[in-house]
Amino acid sequence: MPNFAVQVRNLSKNFKINAAKNSNATLRDEIVRWLRSSFHTNSKSLHFQDSFWALRDVSFDIKTGEIVGIIGANGAGKSTLLKILSRITEPTSGIAEIHGRVGSLLEVGTGFHAELTGRENIYLSGAILGMSKKEIDRNFDEIVDFAEVERFIDTPVKHYSSGMFLRLGFAVAAHLEPEILLIDEVLAVGDLAFQRKCLGKMRNMVRQGRTILFVSHNIAAVESLCKTALLFERGRLVQRGETKEVVETYLSSIPLLCSKSLLRRTDRKGKGLLKFTDIQFLSGDGAPIEAIQSGEDLQISVSYISKNSDLNNIYMAIDIFGQTGQCMLSLCNVMVGTEFDSLPPNGRLCCRIERFPLSPGQYPITLFCRVNGDIADWVQQAALLSVEPGDFFGTGRLPQPTHGGGLVPQDWHVEEGRASTQ
Repeated sequence: MPNFAVQVRNLSKNFKINAAKNSNATLRDEIVRWLRSSFHTNSKSLHFQDSFWALRDVSFDIKTGEIVGIIGANGAGKSTLLKILSRITEPTSGIAEIHGRVGSLLEVGTGFHAELTGRENIYLSGAILGMSKKEIDRNFDEIVDFAEVERFIDTPVKHYSSGMFLRLGFAVAAHLEPEILLIDEVLAVGDLAFQRKCLGKMRNMVRQGRTILFVSHNIAAVESLCKTALLFERGRLVQRGETKEVVETYLSSIPLLCSKSLLRRTDRKGKGLLKFTDIQFLSGDGAPIEAIQSGEDLQISVSYISKNSDLNNIYMAIDIFGQTGQCMLSLCNVMVGTEFDSLPPNGRLCCRIERFPLSPGQYPITLFCRVNGDIADWVQQAALLSVEPGDFFGTGRLPQPTHGGGLVPQDWHVEEGRASTQ
């Protein structure tokens, strides 16, 4: 096998903004466009205004059998890199050489045909990877068992839930013997048990000499799996090295990102049916606060704007993360049975937490909203919640910082009885 599974040299990707001409443009629109172009005679200036660089002059090598974590904020270029390596999109310039058969899981359902059954999609994916029917047959039962979709294997995948889609997609990508596996954040969709299962499978693949590129915001997972990591910022590779050092650099940048105006954040996902504009932290009596004490009541108020008057079937989530990427608290209106059948075009979505149950520290917050089944807005690291020491237990005591995290009410007592000798 070659020494290097992936070799990238001066890789760049430029995306055009508003490149498609508007066929319904009026004479006035054309005149305005002509006047604007007349004022931008410098080609570099015009190019800058009509495009952006998702990747810029990226170079690195990955040895065969390595598992490499790729981290960075949304919009840093991580997903674009994997799409180029997967041959989904072409680079604007530079070279990306892949030495081996590639399996990729870039988003839920990638590579699946919605009208085909799970069984048919397994064979289709194998054929795309260049495998014979005999090779696919050899792995088929293991794929179905891993994905836990045996009952639905002959059902068209368009009827699968997102969790079923994910399980089958990962099982196919990992079991059809790829020499290089590209994984982009999709494990965030699965439940905790399935995430552990996937992480275990990836460790086994590395022991077998496979190469894995793992994009994730779950820093704890990256640290547990990867000896080496790449850090991307605004399309550039800014650091490569031991995972611990790269992670420290990345974590130090989170407070700066969280301090940016929520209204002007461009690293957001969703169809834009509504847009988060501001987040406020309030005390139990509604007064704005800079930090919350453990055990005190907290209100989180998220403002939004929308051009749509038909905002129905609202799923709103506020996820509070630890510094290493693990979700500490997940707040969701649907989870507690609160239904928002409709929303006004402009307003605030508010959540109240009694006796805030986290120990002192700083916690990045992710905002997510789905409207009528579609992701409306999704901003990761939207704000930073500061938690100060408080008297959660009424004793003046809290766990040591190294034992921090969740705080729960506790009741201790002693029962008399004979000790077990077994």
